[in-house]
Amino acid sequence: MPSRAERLYELGQSIWLDFIRRGHLVSGEFDRLVRESGVVGVTSNPTIFQQAITQSHDYDDTLSRLVGEGLEPAAIFDRLAAEDIQDACDRLRPVFERTDGLDGRVSIEVGPALAKDTTGTIAEVRRLRGLVSRDNVMVKIPATAEGVAAIHESIADGSCINVTLIFSLARYEQVMEAYVSGLERRAARGEDLSNIVSVASFFVSRVDTKVDKAIDEFVKTLSQTDPRRDELIASRGKAAIANARLAYARFLEVFGSKRFAALSAKGARVQRPLWASTSTKNPAYPDTMYVDELVGPDTVNTLPPQTLEAYNDHGSLEVRIGKDLPAARALFERLPELGIPLERLIDELEGEGVAAFAKSYDDLIAGIESRRREFAGARGGR
Repeated sequence: MPSRAERLYELGQSIWLDFIRRGHLVSGEFDRLVRESGVVGVTSNPTIFQQAITQSHDYDDTLSRLVGEGLEPAAIFDRLAAEDIQDACDRLRPVFERTDGLDGRVSIEVGPALAKDTTGTIAEVRRLRGLVSRDNVMVKIPATAEGVAAIHESIADGSCINVTLIFSLARYEQVMEAYVSGLERRAARGEDLSNIVSVASFFVSRVDTKVDKAIDEFVKTLSQTDPRRDELIASRGKAAIANARLAYARFLEVFGSKRFAALSAKGARVQRPLWASTSTKNPAYPDTMYVDELVGPDTVNTLPPQTLEAYNDHGSLEVRIGKDLPAARALFERLPELGIPLERLIDELEGEGVAAFAKSYDDLIAGIESRRREFAGARGGR
């Protein structure tokens, strides 16, 4: 019997795994998830690699070899990440071919230090494509203002891009414009559009984490008889899904427009929304709520292993992404009236996300340096 995630594919949603680790790849567990659990793609980021490399012994043999080659920590990480991405790409090649390149994709991210560097990001996209050297690799670019400009150039250049760290609807508008205008540049030059596949990664649970905290802190300042208390408390855990539903509504408008129809006629594909950060951070919320509530056609949901397991055990199989859209709009109007600056809070998440990935990268490099010294010392003692 097909898993729930496999049956989601029939509803138009692809499940990608938000996890990569060498032991997971070589043990056969990754292949099992592809074969039995509905996984048709992989996403990675600095935090995932930091945990994989510094919190396991999966990489010891390769680390020892690379240290012996005299490589510095950043170069060592480059090699380790490229090898894992290549392996995952090769294992997903049948999916890539079966879906005509729509899925079977593996994402690798540009370094966080380039988040404010358009020119550097464009160059890094080209370098990473060459380093991995697989047709089914996607390069992740954060949706900062500088990143949006790099997205446009990279799409026009023929790269397949996973736009990451999208939180606000305003930024999402810019991301879609960068994609569509990048395709238009290719079309004007008579270049192929059908081989360009892109996703726009809209982060979900972090919105609720931040908005819920603001609600809790504000409620503490209100008297027990203040009528806003109950309404604010009842609004907890609703902002993230509302934000995603509003984004999907705008996705339908942009990619259902006459402007995009002209590109579609030349082979262009829609830039699918990808729901990221979909593990539930608050244990009071259902563990599959950011999957159940965001099922819809032409979407991707990237899940860590524990959320994938939970979804395949008891997740819902119902298209809900367009459900209660008026309620989503009403929430975005009402929360500011109640004293919660919703849009400002969501805007702040972009900088916080970049900073979190930068810290993970710094911790990763420090961890590799520690292991490098360990292996170098062992060699010197022989």
